[in-house]
Parts: sequence; structure tokens; C-alpha cells
Amino acid sequence: MSTERIIVDARIADAFVEKLAAKAKMLPAGDPRGNVVLGPLVTPEAAERVQELVDDAVAKDAALVAGGKRNGPIMEATLLDHVTPDMHIYSEESFGPAKNVMRVNGDEEAIRVTNDTEYGLSSAVFSRNVERAMVVASRIECGICHVNGPTVHDEAQMPFGGLEASGYGRFGGRAAIAEFTDLRWITIEDPQQHYPF
Repeated sequence: MSTERIIVDARIADAFVEKLAAKAKMLPAGDPRGNVVLGPLVTPEAAERVQELVDDAVAKDAALVAGGKRNGPIMEATLLDHVTPDMHIYSEESFGPAKNVMRVNGDEEAIRVTNDTEYGLSSAVFSRNVERAMVVASRIECGICHVNGPTVHDEAQMPFGGLEASGYGRFGGRAAIAEFTDLRWITIEDPQQHYPF
């Protein structure tokens, strides 16, 4: 459920990126036994893969506005701006602390870019206008969408699962029972029952 892609309306993108980059720069990365927010990735190779995605994007003119460095399995909080479809990080999940910003013009382009992925687990829509956000959320192709809340959210009683390459089926609560069982109707007739005609 970790946020990978951040799609921002161009009208507010400069201010948004400035604030998010400032926040990312404040997140210390390092040995988790110390006072850090970001510890190591699962392996040095996982961090190397994230670095490769970042380097590819920068080589193709993405703006590196925060982070971008790694030390073995530890990667700084990294933010890329002006990410485009020709960059690998546009369509590949980093599974690391590298996030990309894609600038769009209006709701229609935001929906198109959001759905331009093979993944569809969790998403979020932020807006001051909740009705508008609900319309956008209803058009996003994913298993979970939160309005004005983070993509990372789970409740045991709620159906959890994604679309496309983000899995199939649902688990959690009654949805899990429905996904993993077939509802059938079986009757036993009483041989002594009365038929009216």
C-alpha cells in the first residue's frame, strides 16, 4: 500500500513539491538502532535497484529534489519531480523510499495517468471538494481508494485486495468468505409433503 506515484495538478505542483521535498530532507536514514526514520531495505541489492530507477529518471531529465543517495542497503528519502512515461520509475514499483511526482492538467489527465499502470492495489485522492474527489476516486482502477487519507490503511473487517498485477480476490471480513467459497443452495424435499394439486 506504500505510495509510489504522486500525481499533482500543475497549478499547485511547485508549492507541493517544495513542501514535500523539505519534509523528505528531514527524514534521517541509517542504522535503525539509532535515531532514524528510514532503516535499511531488505538487501543491498534492493537499494541498488532503487538507485538504478532514480539514476534512470535523472538521466532522462527528472528533477532530483530530495535524497538520491544510498549507502549499502540504506537509501535516503528520495523525491523526483517531472517524471514522464519514458522513465522506468513511472511504471515500475521501487519498493523503497523513492517517490515520483507527475504533473498533470486537471482531473481527466490525473485519472488517465493514475490508471496508466499495471498495478492497482491502493490509492488516495486529496481535495478540498469531497464530492469532486469521490467522482475521481470512482474512476480510479484499483481495489482500494481513500479520500483525503493515506494509501496505507487496512482494517481487518474490510475487503482488502487489488486489481491487475496487484493480485486478485479479496481478503478481510465477509469478503474473504465470498472470495474463497461458492455460495450454493441444496434442498432436501420431504417425500410426505402435500402438493395442492
